[in-house]
Amino acid sequence: MSQILANTLKMLMGLLLAILGLSVSFTLSAHGVDESTKQFLILNEGISILPFIYIGAKHMVTGYDHLLFLVGVIFFLFRGKDVLLYVSLFTLGHSITLLFGVLNDIEVNPYLIDAIIGFSIVYKGFDNLGGFKRVFGFQPNTKVAVMIFGLFHGFGLATKIQEFKLPQDGLVPNILAFNLGVEIGQFLVLGAVLILMSFWRRHRSYFQFSTATNTLLMSGGLMLVGFQLTGYFTS
Repeated sequence: MSQILANTLKMLMGLLLAILGLSVSFTLSAHGVDESTKQFLILNEGISILPFIYIGAKHMVTGYDHLLFLVGVIFFLFRGKDVLLYVSLFTLGHSITLLFGVLNDIEVNPYLIDAIIGFSIVYKGFDNLGGFKRVFGFQPNTKVAVMIFGLFHGFGLATKIQEFKLPQDGLVPNILAFNLGVEIGQFLVLGAVLILMSFWRRHRSYFQFSTATNTLLMSGGLMLVGFQLTGYFTS
C-alpha cells in the first residue's frame, strides 16, 4: 500500500511539474496554439462544428493555466456538489467572456490577460494556504473570486481565437462548438485529476503535502506572470 501511495504522489507531482514544463514551451509558441491548429483557423470558411469542438477540447487539455487554476479550486473541495458548484461558476465565467469577447470583437492584449490568468493561480494557491486570513485578517468570498477569474480566463480564450480573424460566416456556431469542446476537455482532465486526488485523499499525506503542493501552484503562477509580462514589455 505504501508503494502504491508513493507512486500516486509521484504521478500527481509529476502532473503538476509536467504542466509547468509545458507552460514554458506553449508560452513561447503563439500562446499555446500549435501550427496545425493555426493553419486550420486561418484557412477555415463556413461552419465546422466537429473541428471546432476538437480544437476547444485540445486547447483545454493542453491549457496548463486553466488546469492549474482548477487544481487549486478543487484542492480542498471534498464533496461532489461543491466541486460541481465551483467548476460551474468557473465555466459560466469563461463561457460568458469567450462568447462576448469574440462575437463583439473585444480585443484584450494577450500577454496582459494571460498574466492575470497566471495571477489567478497564485491567488488560489495563496488562498488554499490560508494566506488571506493570516496576512490580511480576512477571507475573500471564494465563489465570487472563482467566477471573476473565470471571466478573465474566458477573455484569454477569446484573445487566442481573435488572433486568427475568423470570418463572420459561421462564426456563431463555430464559437459555440469551440466552447463546447472546451467544456468537454475540462470534464475529461478534471475527471482524471479527481480520480488521482480521491485516492490520495484517503491518506494523511494529502494534508502533509498540501503546503508543498499549493506552494508549487503559486510558483507555477508566478512563472506564468513573469513570462507573460516579459513578452508584453519585449514585444
